[in-house]
Amino acid sequence: MQMSIPLTRRSLAAAAAWLALGAALPARAQQRVIRIVVPFGTGAVQDTVARAFNNELGAALNAAVIVENRAGAGGTVGAALVAKAPPDGNTLVLAAASHHIAGFLYSKLPYEPLKDFVGVANLGNAGYVLAVASDLDVANTADFIKRVKANPGKYNYASAGNGSATHLAMASFLARAGLEMTHIPTKSTGEAVNEVLAGRVQAVISSSVGVMGFQNDPRMKLLASTGQARSQFLPTLPTVAESGLPGYAFDSWIGLLAPAGTPKAEVERLNAATNKVLADPAIQERFKRLGVEPRSQNAEEFQKLLRADWDAMGAVVKASGAKVD
Repeated sequence: MQMSIPLTRRSLAAAAAWLALGAALPARAQQRVIRIVVPFGTGAVQDTVARAFNNELGAALNAAVIVENRAGAGGTVGAALVAKAPPDGNTLVLAAASHHIAGFLYSKLPYEPLKDFVGVANLGNAGYVLAVASDLDVANTADFIKRVKANPGKYNYASAGNGSATHLAMASFLARAGLEMTHIPTKSTGEAVNEVLAGRVQAVISSSVGVMGFQNDPRMKLLASTGQARSQFLPTLPTVAESGLPGYAFDSWIGLLAPAGTPKAEVERLNAATNKVLADPAIQERFKRLGVEPRSQNAEEFQKLLRADWDAMGAVVKASGAKVD
């Protein structure tokens, strides 16, 4: 015997809702999730860059792109996590020059910074600036070199910490110029800049974004940008090379890396989607506010840049004499 159950409007609505939910669940479950691992804490340059475009990259890839902070040991904890991840394009690291610096700075790493990764996309260039305390009373880089050379060991410089890019940029500058200054490590670029503003140290090489707001501050003088070309953000500021130390250059790429072995087709797909996002004027403006000059390259061009940077950072670390065990 069959029993009939009367259907009310409420029961029909509930049934429709369950059917709709059942149809939606498989689609959500099948959505691709891509992690961008930031090997530093929230607020770091890499972190703010990652969060400036991850939603747009997700839309371009029809995936959920999430940012995951895995800080520790100068960025090597997060890099190690990605090096060991499956090479399927779902786990990336947002890296910079510090990624290669670590390969020469640390005596033991659970990965090889160049060999265990493949370049996916170059996001842009983050420049640095040589800045000094105003009471040092120097007009340009040549004056600064002359003053420090005449007073070996008398002056101090601050950095974001031992082995940081700001430390090695200044250490290689001093080595190339034949100068002696005392290194005062701090916990961040902001703290290092504040040491100069307070007059407790005489100089710093900071990321461009760290000092752009102090161009007209009477406590600090920006002497030169450290890149091979003048900064887009400070176009009137000469480079170190053209204003006192020929041949010197230090800047940093920022880009996405994947585990070695990621299929070429997947790398190229990720590269194309990233470059599409980078072409958006709104994204370009966000990057510029973070002190990053947007740059698009295909995957092969980016890999070539990475190989050249590996050699360059090796020379920088060697010149500085820095080591972290």
